[in-house]
Amino acid sequence: MANNVLRYDRMVEDALRGVLREALKASVDGLPGDHHFYITFRTRNPDVDIPDYMRARYPDEMTIVLQHQYWGLEITPEWFEVTLSFNRVNERLHIPFAAVPHPGGEIEEQDEEPETVQLGEEEEASTPTPPNEHGAQVIALDAFRKK
Repeated sequence: MANNVLRYDRMVEDALRGVLREALKASVDGLPGDHHFYITFRTRNPDVDIPDYMRARYPDEMTIVLQHQYWGLEITPEWFEVTLSFNRVNERLHIPFAAVPHPGGEIEEQDEEPETVQLGEEEEASTPTPPNEHGAQVIALDAFRKK
């Protein structure tokens, strides 16, 4: 009977990744209004395919922002790919959903926030943008999880 354990943590993780998957599917032709996505992923995941210089700069995790300028967004049940501009060079990223940590996930806490790569902008890294005049803000889903 020990093998009959219900892994609710994995169910929640899969469900949250499903939310990301469905949101990306709805964004293939662009995001409506001021919507944007911050997507953090583990660069050490063996199935992540990013240029070597990005892996060197972000050896553990990297956060991308999908907002105005992204191309060729492709989504499957297991992964997504997108082309982004980094210092005026377009790069294709392949990111499996398994590389996206779930809220309260397995990545160790850090003293600093991870660098955020703003897509479609000339700067390679910056901090997340504050809420705009319409009140848009990033909401962490872990705020809704029971601890």
